Amino acid sequence: MEFEGIVFKVLPETSGTSARGEWFRQDVVFEVQTGSPYPRKACVKFFNKRDEVARLVVGASYIVSFDIDSREYNGRWYTDINVRSAKPKEVAHIAEQPTTNYAAPMPSAEMAPMPTAEPAMPEASGVAVDDLPF
Repeated sequence: MEFEGIVFKVLPETSGTSARGEWFRQDVVFEVQTGSPYPRKACVKFFNKRDEVARLVVGASYIVSFDIDSREYNGRWYTDINVRSAKPKEVAHIAEQPTTNYAAPMPSAEMAPMPTAEPAMPEASGVAVDDLPF
């Protein structure tokens, strides 16, 4: 899944050590336009993606790809939004545009003749007729 959002706030990094080694995570709050007059906030988790978080700019727009994960602990459910990637909107938009085929033939330089600057005015017995009421 993905959404488009503006970086609202980058929260402090959390780190630790597990049986698999050292880990770190950082939460980032995005402001998401949902079509209503009031934007929503979404807090997403970047897990072991220190470089990607360092490239985020507060106030910039990004396309965020994510996964949702829920788990139970002591009878309560917890849900995480885990980021797969966050690409700047401009870069994502450029990547979606088709490339120009420069090998395609160019249109010919011949153009249709241009119309005359002033249309001919009708004349009555050698005098120009002015049909304006004033």
